[in-house]
Amino acid sequence: MNETPLPPGVRWAALFFAANGLAHLGLTLAELPRPLAFWPVWQAIGNGLLYALLALGLTRRFALCRSVAMVYCLATLVTYAVVLAMAFGQAPLAFPRSIVVSSLFEVPSCALLLPYLRSPEAALVFRRPLL
Repeated sequence: MNETPLPPGVRWAALFFAANGLAHLGLTLAELPRPLAFWPVWQAIGNGLLYALLALGLTRRFALCRSVAMVYCLATLVTYAVVLAMAFGQAPLAFPRSIVVSSLFEVPSCALLLPYLRSPEAALVFRRPLL
């Protein structure tokens, strides 16, 4: 195949979603009660695979995957902004450790990725239709 090399923005976006899938899988498995039951593990693996599929779609430069990544990043930033506002308002909420740890990775990454994914440069890179 004679494809051009991946632009840095595409590489970083795909790497973010691949790493996020692995982190989500690891954190979910770490929080599950022991002994591990089949269905919760199956669900954790399925969730991790969705991140992997998105990362693969980004490396293949599918336009739909760019849209999904933009929505994911926007939803992540809005969700964590609301959670922070509730925390500053001293709402009596307890969050699992996995949510706190993943937010330390997701929020800065999404804050950096969203402007790239919305840029005209990204629109030129992700031109490939899904079907």
